[in-house]
Amino acid sequence: MGSLPITAAILATALGLHSPEDVVEDRVDLIEVNHFFDERGRLVFDQVIFYEWTATHGRYQVRTWRLLKSPAQQPQRDWRRGDYVTVWHDGDLLRKVRTAAVRETWTQHDPELIDRELLPKECRRGLPQPVGHGVLRR
Repeated sequence: MGSLPITAAILATALGLHSPEDVVEDRVDLIEVNHFFDERGRLVFDQVIFYEWTATHGRYQVRTWRLLKSPAQQPQRDWRRGDYVTVWHDGDLLRKVRTAAVRETWTQHDPELIDRELLPKECRRGLPQPVGHGVLRR
C-alpha cells in the first residue's frame, strides 16, 4: 500500500470523515518499529510490534505485529495529547493505536518471533476486532 491511501486515512480520521464505528481504536504500552536485517546486513523487512506490560512476568509481551508497508504507518507524536499514534488500514478496518512509548530497533533477530517462545502466538491478546455495531472482541 502506498503512502497516499494511508495519508488520506489519517487526514480523514483527523477531519472526522470516518464515523466512529469505522475506526477501531486501541491503546498499548509500547510500540516498536523494528528493522530486521540478515547476516549480510541486508534489510529483510520492517515491522511494527505492539506490546503490553505484564507485571506478573516483569516484561513487555507482544500483543500483535504488522509489517510496515509505508512510512505513514510509523507512530507519530500527538503533541496535543502527549502520546504517539499510528493509523493504518488493516484489511477493511481503519485502525488507530495509541501509546505513551515508542522505540526503534535495528536487529539481526526477530523480536516478535523470540517472544513466541515465551508466549505462543495463539495466547496473545491481539488487537480488538469488530463483531457488529461498535462491539469489539479481543
